[in-house]
Amino acid sequence: MTELAINSERLLGHLRELGSIGRDENDRLVRLAASDSDKLARDHLSAWMEGAGLEVAVDRIGNIFGIWTPSGTTHSMPLMLGSHIDTVIDAGMYDGCYGVLAGLEAIETLKKSRFEPTRPIVLVAFTNEEGVRYAPDMMGSLVYAGGLGVDEALATVGTDGSVLGDELARIGYAGHYQPGFLQPHAYIELHIEQGPVLEREGVPVGAVESLQGISWQRVTIEGDANHAGTTPISMRRDAGLAAARVITFLRERAKASNTSTVATVGCMTFEPNAINVIPSKATFTVDLRDPD
Repeated sequence: MTELAINSERLLGHLRELGSIGRDENDRLVRLAASDSDKLARDHLSAWMEGAGLEVAVDRIGNIFGIWTPSGTTHSMPLMLGSHIDTVIDAGMYDGCYGVLAGLEAIETLKKSRFEPTRPIVLVAFTNEEGVRYAPDMMGSLVYAGGLGVDEALATVGTDGSVLGDELARIGYAGHYQPGFLQPHAYIELHIEQGPVLEREGVPVGAVESLQGISWQRVTIEGDANHAGTTPISMRRDAGLAAARVITFLRERAKASNTSTVATVGCMTFEPNAINVIPSKATFTVDLRDPD
């Protein structure tokens, strides 16, 4: 096979265009799963897939597939490429999107060269991989792999009170294919994560050595609400103080681990949430990750 080169301008153009969808008033990229901006991004991706001559299919959890089935490969298990296009809050424009659009570019390059693969090639964009609006994260791929029932996933209530299945239907991406309808021969994902380690080490590219197990928890601590000025320290049951103690414990516990444990408290609320009232309730999330 002759050496092939991708069209870098086309790839970068797709990345920039997708990276412009979902910008807020502060120019932060916020494209949460099944939102209006996610719909717009999905519409762009679907159009690009169709423009590349791929058959576009959507399964019940909203995963989008671009399918290339050359003559004579109908009965072969496909090679699957992809990632996701939903984002976290204040996201990088490459995270997830690069894996999808690089896969699209590879397919377009192969098709232009008249390369004939011996098995189908499928591009996929999984739904709600970040898990910001709906928990858990990596949901689309989890459902696709059989680790979570599709009906259970569709019934998930988001942080804004919406239901995932309703939102997928609203934006037009509640497909009819059963998750797992295509069983891949192999799956490849090119991914740029928003991590600082490679840059710090001066290394341009790395191979993934392990995956992290994730535990997400929501913790509620209850105390007593009393006046901030008249209640002596010795008489307080301060839920906010208890929450702070838990957070500092998590940091010390992670630092003391003999593996690369990380712990994050990303959300916290107090009740009654007044400047001059001792918190009667503290609710916070805990994100624990470790390769073991």
